[in-house]
Amino acid sequence: MDSVSVRHSFHHQLLLFSLISLSYVSGTQFSLPRLGALRRTIRNELDIESISSLPKDFKTFFYSQTLDHFNYKPESFTCFQQRYVINSKYWGGANTSSPILVYFGAEESLDYDLSGIGFLTDNAPRFKALLVYIEHRFYGKSIPCGSREATLRNASIRGYFTSAQAIADYAAIILHIKKTFFAKNSPVIVIGGSYGGMLAAWFRLKYPHVALGALASSAPILYFEVAPHVGYYAIVTKDFKETSESCYETIRKSWDEIDKVASKSNGLSILSMKFKTCKKLKRSFDLKDFLDSIYSEVAQYDHPPSYPLNIICRGIDGAPKGTDILGRIFSGVVAYMGNNSCYDMNEFNRPNDETYIGWRWQTCSEMVMPIGHENNDSMFPPSPFNLNKFIRKCKSLFGVRPRPHWVTTYYGGHDLKLILHRFASNIIFSNGLRDPYSSGGVLKNISDSVVAVYTVNGSHCLDILPEKKSDPVWLIKQRKIEVGIIESWISRYYTDLIMFRDRTRVS
Repeated sequence: MDSVSVRHSFHHQLLLFSLISLSYVSGTQFSLPRLGALRRTIRNELDIESISSLPKDFKTFFYSQTLDHFNYKPESFTCFQQRYVINSKYWGGANTSSPILVYFGAEESLDYDLSGIGFLTDNAPRFKALLVYIEHRFYGKSIPCGSREATLRNASIRGYFTSAQAIADYAAIILHIKKTFFAKNSPVIVIGGSYGGMLAAWFRLKYPHVALGALASSAPILYFEVAPHVGYYAIVTKDFKETSESCYETIRKSWDEIDKVASKSNGLSILSMKFKTCKKLKRSFDLKDFLDSIYSEVAQYDHPPSYPLNIICRGIDGAPKGTDILGRIFSGVVAYMGNNSCYDMNEFNRPNDETYIGWRWQTCSEMVMPIGHENNDSMFPPSPFNLNKFIRKCKSLFGVRPRPHWVTTYYGGHDLKLILHRFASNIIFSNGLRDPYSSGGVLKNISDSVVAVYTVNGSHCLDILPEKKSDPVWLIKQRKIEVGIIESWISRYYTDLIMFRDRTRVS
């Protein structure tokens, strides 16, 4: 192995060690729930499929992207290759001014979205649309320094890993595509889910000359300073309680039971055997964090027709008569995770996972979402979000202080209805009320064209996933409403286009 490879390997291991250490010292504060349009297990399944297995209609391109859009120092003009994918199968062509639907990649490789997001391909024939998918900088194959570890290790480079830079990337690529396809008059609709949904909404506010409208699915833009800290876990608790009162009670009582067993001289060994952990537990918190992550995931992604929350509660409630509390909890784990030889307590916090590494930086810089559980009715043990502790953790890893107020300063958030009522237009905020992140979503219309579309039974980003024959009526209706709104935007745009063309001829 040459010296460069040795150095890279050493620094890679150093970064991973730092991330592992940060996870370990987090102590009494549970892991923050992830965003992401797709459930973790779906992403793992899609990981097997390479982009080459996609239909031939998807063509991959790389754009020479500017590293820094907001400065004019020599290093700001450094370029990196940013991936985007185009599907022109259904496009009506530039002469028809057919629309362009653009999906904003978020905190993961674009490969997952190409396989797992269905809204664009499902509606492309209806709109005769050109489909574009753009990968977020610093994820997937869009890495400035060649490797993600090297990028995040370099304090000078990782400073360009921001949402503002990301949406500027999207603007540059969209304008490049419109020029390449001679599509000057083709209206652009941007679409995103979760963090990508926030980017879509913010893009419409910052670049209204590039995008005619935005569909922001499950975008918790109010979870920055505005929404209550306990909102997320309050909905998780509500979802479990509505599904099964006995399941909810078992989970609520289990935390004290874990502590009770752990306090015994051989308690951690007992817990390790009881929950078939792949490695012996060093502290009971790792087990509790693992369970916390499972409950959050099944509530957030409680998609039909399988409804994973029902699966885990059936496992808990259906344990053999006489099974103790922790035995019932383990039955729920097996029901959801499968009957495995052992269970990795780091399943939800893998330091070598690109989303874990990248999102850790983003939350330690600007994406500070103060999520905690502390209300009396919660089925979780008290664990309020502690900003000071969070700041210390981020400083120990990256040497920077998070900016908890920057998102609302740059994009807005406070007095949203008052400010956006006149200022904004053509944004759909879609949510499912069983999604814990809906507690930070826009659930009321702001104006005639900045609208909230939600379903009582919906879950995270469900409306932009592929259509299925098994889809419930309420989901079909939600999608139909969203498509109808987008059609109205495009129709008005075409009317304006004709009117301004006529005025130009007259003048």
